[in-house]
Amino acid sequence: MHISLNGKRAIVSGSTAGIGLAIAIGLADAGAEVVLNGRTQARVDDALNAVRERLPQARIIGVAADLSTPEGAQQLFDQVPHTDILVNNLGIFEPKPFFEIEDADWQRFFDVNVLSAVRLSRHYARGMAERTWGRVIFLSSESALQIPIEMVHYGMSKTALLAVSRGLAETLAGTGVTVNSVLPGPTRSEGVDDFMTKLAQEQGVSREELEANFLAEHRPTSLLKRLETVEEVANMVVYLASLQASGTTGAALRVDGGVLRSIA
Repeated sequence: MHISLNGKRAIVSGSTAGIGLAIAIGLADAGAEVVLNGRTQARVDDALNAVRERLPQARIIGVAADLSTPEGAQQLFDQVPHTDILVNNLGIFEPKPFFEIEDADWQRFFDVNVLSAVRLSRHYARGMAERTWGRVIFLSSESALQIPIEMVHYGMSKTALLAVSRGLAETLAGTGVTVNSVLPGPTRSEGVDDFMTKLAQEQGVSREELEANFLAEHRPTSLLKRLETVEEVANMVVYLASLQASGTTGAALRVDGGVLRSIA
């Protein structure tokens, strides 16, 4: 299968590092013009340079904007009025015991992980429907279905994205616009890697030992028995953005390494 996204524009929110950056690189490699996004210009510039190092001929632009706010979203809309592909990747996570999660934490996770995606989808999907072609992709998580006790507020936000994704797919039925969500499992992203490296140092164990202990304790159902790579997640997103994925919509596709045991 040869995936070509020549002539298509893609926006990837939260794409200065980790899974988002890998998705941006994958889409650019397939020929799309890609809009990278981060909260600061410095981070956006670093991401643009990283893409150009890998793909010197890539067609990319960067927009620095905090998409967790209406003002930040409007900045993106003003600079990039329309797109063919929207990847709602922006997200935050943090381990925190349930009884220590304050109201402000719940609100922050909802604003960043959910409302950013709602705002972008509401703005860009309408134009896709008018042009009778488009792709909207939400980055959810296996944590949406298997809520992690160590960060319930994160799981809540990822479950909400499944509802938004399916609801939008129903809304856009028959328009030529597909809407899907992707559920990664534990992934060796920049944030996760930094977090685990810090924990390993604090516990006096190797990075590899900590990862093995984490999977055994928190994700014992993993069939891969390792963290996934950001490229493995990005590959699924690039496929869903392609012309070849025209028959897939309203779905939640797993890239979870077999963590989820249910078959439905």
